[in-house]
Amino acid sequence: MIGLGTIINAAAIIVGGLCGLLFGKRIKETAQQTLLLSCGVCVLFLGIAGAAEKMLQVENGALTSGRALFIVACMALGGVLGEIIDLENGFEKFGSWLKIKTGNAKDSQFVNAFVTASLTVCIGAMAIVGAIQDGVFGDYSVLATKGVLDFVIIMVMTCSLGKGCMFSAIPVAIWEGLITVFARFLRPLLTDAILVNISLIGSILIFCVGINLVWGKKIRVANLLPSLIFAVLFALLPISF
Repeated sequence: MIGLGTIINAAAIIVGGLCGLLFGKRIKETAQQTLLLSCGVCVLFLGIAGAAEKMLQVENGALTSGRALFIVACMALGGVLGEIIDLENGFEKFGSWLKIKTGNAKDSQFVNAFVTASLTVCIGAMAIVGAIQDGVFGDYSVLATKGVLDFVIIMVMTCSLGKGCMFSAIPVAIWEGLITVFARFLRPLLTDAILVNISLIGSILIFCVGINLVWGKKIRVANLLPSLIFAVLFALLPISF
């Protein structure tokens, strides 16, 4: 059964989208562009902060960084696998289907808005950890907190990109809902090392989404999602890098 946290998160996205549509109509085009860029910058820093937290550490009073080889391996292998599967095209096809079924065939920004928003709110350890806590303990606090963040993000995105952002509630509900349902089976498998790896690679993917928001679509982020699979696999190896 789908958890309360997933419902709260999905509802927050929908409400955020509706608020964005309401306010977006009152904002002139130049202001919408500024909103989009500011949202992109915020997403960039969310990604940077999440990655830095897992990469940087203090040793002998000096700040050092590591895990470069791990990041390169995950991103390279994940990118190759993603291009073979072509997840980006799958996202876009689903977005195009939604565009027609929801009566938004004339909205040229719908698919881009849907894909960009979906990747922004689905990627990250917060969704996974929150859904597991909701499924195992009935604790939906993490997903509720994520819902507040997603509300703001989707509201701002909708103001500039359009109503397609609001439909990112669908993949969020499916992703978090499935994790909640299978939480009791997944929880014993998710070690601290796995969660750290997911958080690090997820933060880098979020950073890539920010790049696309600020500079236009430069990176096929959906095709990098398999990097998260390799992040989990590398955590299971007897060596760390």
